[in-house]
Amino acid sequence: GGGGGKEEGKGGPVEMKGLFKSKPRTPAEVVRQTRELLVYVDLNRNSRDPRREEKMAELGKLIRELKSILYGSSEMEPVSEACAQLTQEFFRENTMRLLIVCLPKLNLEARKDATQVVANLQRQQVHSRLIASEYLETNKDLMDHLIAGYEDMDIALHYGAMLRDCIRHQSIARYVLESEHMKKFFDYIQLPNFDIASDAFATFKELLTRHKSTVAEFLAKNYDWFFAEFNSKLLESPNYITRRQAIKLLGDILLDRSNSVIMVQYVSSKDHLRVLMNLLRESSKNIQIEAFHVFKLFVANQNKPPEIVSILVANKSKLLRLFSAFKTDKGEESNGTRTTHFTTLWGQDKGNCEKDTADAIS
Repeated sequence: GGGGGKEEGKGGPVEMKGLFKSKPRTPAEVVRQTRELLVYVDLNRNSRDPRREEKMAELGKLIRELKSILYGSSEMEPVSEACAQLTQEFFRENTMRLLIVCLPKLNLEARKDATQVVANLQRQQVHSRLIASEYLETNKDLMDHLIAGYEDMDIALHYGAMLRDCIRHQSIARYVLESEHMKKFFDYIQLPNFDIASDAFATFKELLTRHKSTVAEFLAKNYDWFFAEFNSKLLESPNYITRRQAIKLLGDILLDRSNSVIMVQYVSSKDHLRVLMNLLRESSKNIQIEAFHVFKLFVANQNKPPEIVSILVANKSKLLRLFSAFKTDKGEESNGTRTTHFTTLWGQDKGNCEKDTADAIS
């Protein structure tokens, strides 16, 4: 707006202009007014209040104002004092809960702004404390609400983005990993709506890669059902994109040093090997290459169970033929190197085998 208000009290005609210009709201006031209107929306779900539209428009403006305080604008960097004040007021009461619960009632622009506000607030520190994390600790049920959003096309992407920002906090990620919701992700990833399925996969991946110690703990406790679902619903999915994303994620999980115990367990199972060998036979080069990274771990395993050895030996020539036909698009490994690598892994030469184990795991 114009700068009229800044010159109040200097006398002259400017003073009159200043009388009618409302004093700019403090960040805390913006939060309080937002909360009041959210309470109104929450309580008057289907009201025929003639002023409803006007109030919704005002709410949209307030949420946009919260966003511009937190992110700044093209003319102005965000001011840390204002951000701190906003953050404190936002988490002092239940504004976050109201914003999430009322999100479906907002228009698209306000939903987008609200999503960005929630994202930013997860990172705001006040006196070097992450207030958002402390708030979510005592309001973990909000995660249940956000995850259920995947079942509603209108809000799935907004809730999904908020969810990924909330699981930046390790304790919140742990809550989701330990909840029954983890099972639902296998279904959400297969939703027919491509954008929502991809969003669910992005959250799933974040849950399984961001907080290393928590992930290792989760996989150890939930090994059997988790990998059974992972194989049957993702790696054996009829959908090419699901298979491709899943085999890449599996490689990321198993090759992470913090999951080494899980990796050894995984590569000792003939069922897992069977799934992997099917992926190696895919027509897609991308899937073959990702599958190869995981397959190498089976071969490099120093303590292969006898049934794994017999499957590998029985399929040796078929596999070698397959690898000699392999060409990586990036050309970073020629067929020759790959086949030699593979034959070496196969051989009983312990020194080489150990070296290759190291290579395969590095």
